[in-house]
Amino acid sequence: MVQGPTPFVRKKEDAALGLVSKSKSNESITLDVISGSQSQRETTPPAPSPVFPKPTLFSITVIRTTETSSYELHYHSLFYLTKMAFFSSNLGTAKTVLSGVASLAATAMVIRSVANDLLPSELRSYMSGAIHSLFWRFSSDITIVIDEFDGLVSNEIYEAAETYLGRKISPSTHRLKVSKPESEKTFILAMERNESLSDVFNGVKFNWTLVCHQVESRNLFRNPRDLNSSLKSEVRSLELTFHKKHKDTVLNHYLPFILQEAKSMKQETKALKIFTVDYQHIYGGFNDPWVGMKLDHPSTFHSLALEHDVKDFVIKDLERFVKRKDYYRNVGKAWKRGYLLYGPPGTGKSSLIAAMANYLGFHVYDLELTDLHSNSDLRRLLIAMANRSILVVEDIDCTVDFHHRRALSRSPHRPNDRQVTLSGLLNFIDGLWSSCGDERVIVFTTNHKDKLDPALLRPGRMDVHIHMSYCTPCGFRQLASNYLGIKEHSLFGPIEEEIQKTQVTPAEVAEQLLKSSHIETSLEQLIDFMREKKETQILEAKKKEQEAKEKEEQEGKVLDDGDEGEKFDDDDEKEKYN
Repeated sequence: MVQGPTPFVRKKEDAALGLVSKSKSNESITLDVISGSQSQRETTPPAPSPVFPKPTLFSITVIRTTETSSYELHYHSLFYLTKMAFFSSNLGTAKTVLSGVASLAATAMVIRSVANDLLPSELRSYMSGAIHSLFWRFSSDITIVIDEFDGLVSNEIYEAAETYLGRKISPSTHRLKVSKPESEKTFILAMERNESLSDVFNGVKFNWTLVCHQVESRNLFRNPRDLNSSLKSEVRSLELTFHKKHKDTVLNHYLPFILQEAKSMKQETKALKIFTVDYQHIYGGFNDPWVGMKLDHPSTFHSLALEHDVKDFVIKDLERFVKRKDYYRNVGKAWKRGYLLYGPPGTGKSSLIAAMANYLGFHVYDLELTDLHSNSDLRRLLIAMANRSILVVEDIDCTVDFHHRRALSRSPHRPNDRQVTLSGLLNFIDGLWSSCGDERVIVFTTNHKDKLDPALLRPGRMDVHIHMSYCTPCGFRQLASNYLGIKEHSLFGPIEEEIQKTQVTPAEVAEQLLKSSHIETSLEQLIDFMREKKETQILEAKKKEQEAKEKEEQEGKVLDDGDEGEKFDDDDEKEKYN
């Protein structure tokens, strides 16, 4: 405190941050008043020399106000000088503190090394968990763990959050994972392992972390095409951390919002995919056993070389199926539809499947039963399928010889019990496991319907049977429109007459139309091709007829020889008795 009278008086409302100074060459006291961005200097008249204490490292501003008759001390402008003085006076104390901290850190490192060498891993894990739990008791945050899989099926919340967070990558994120499939036009961004990012919803901040753990896999199979395949599998989960008071907001609003946003984002950028089995992850792996790539098949119902009534029937049946979710639930049936496509090769069975996928916007899962070892493998594959999808088993009559397998099952000398059986397949068509998924279409194809087990053809399993026949005049006109861009031509009449007399597939007709870019040349070549094929078919039919006739004659001769033998035996017997 400055001793002595202070003749300079200032009103309180005018009092601001000020600095009192006095130079040796001037007997007056100078007051620098800082008000806003302007500085004012006022000089007081000389006053009797006050008695000042010994010089110090900093000064004190004194302002006396008339309303309170009190002194206010202002030293903010010299705060940095105060800090310098403080650190100077406490330098020794700081050195002591730093020395103690260094000693404590060194002791902790020694204890940690000894603990890692002497204590069992179970005890260390228990102690670490106990310490972690102790600190969490005093935390106001809560963490929700969202695993990638929920048992045997994928976790819908995890998939939605992964899609949603892909567009929430912030500049503060240090590591990103980027990919671009060959058929995609844009880059796909995702969180890298053990990275975190923040999201704000309704003014509340949420922290997300992608946690990954490596676990040993029982799978000894390594996919040579997968550069990341190894004997280990990765278990992934997302951790959502937020304040405890926002728990209801997360469960009732935030997570449903993410599900809806992810669904909208997928619809905007959705590309149809065709999936095949990833055998690395079937046996002992924790990842999705299906691996997919973009399905860019141009087939549509408009371009199919089918009769108009067949196309209209399939379209209406599909539309009715996707709109009847409540109906299937009310009648107690699983929401699925089965189609059996049968006919000779090259009649457009695969093209019809692609047209169905494009029309519905469903992914396609191509299943090869011959590569599966057991019904449990089949069960895991079908459970891992997404809803709103098409399961395709092509050439079901050649894929698995069910008749032979039933014979093996009755044999006491079976070489292998781990086989896909007919009952295992039927259990997913209309058994208990058929309800593990909604809005699924199951398609079987075969070239020979008569070779199928009758159990596959029962009502309720394959709901719709579609015969894919040879090319018809209507199918030819559609192919001519697709490949030549014409609706009518003078050669259409002769071609349609030949088509009705010849068994030619749509694939063969399309191949002939592709041979020349000249319209008339292509049509003439098609006529020549069908005439040659008709002659070949006539010769083959005569040959088969002759072979069948010879076979009947041979069988009849064998029967006649047998009757004569019996007759001779009867005569011998008569001679014996006589």
